[in-house]
Amino acid sequence: MGDSKRRKEALGEKYGQEPSILSKFSFTKKQSEQFVKWSSQGAWVGIGLLVAYWITVRFIGPSLGWWQVN
Repeated sequence: MGDSKRRKEALGEKYGQEPSILSKFSFTKKQSEQFVKWSSQGAWVGIGLLVAYWITVRFIGPSLGWWQVN
């Protein structure tokens, strides 16, 4: 317990708070992990929508006579 008491005295009010990634920004490590998670999921959703659009334009559209593909 001696080490934790010394750490608590040294950190003061910052004791128990998550450290920020950079001192200039107030983003915590947990917030940066959440951002990476959300942006990765968003990228996969975008890829899925792009594939669905491509299938529609390339295969479904010409079969219905919407576009002329040479």
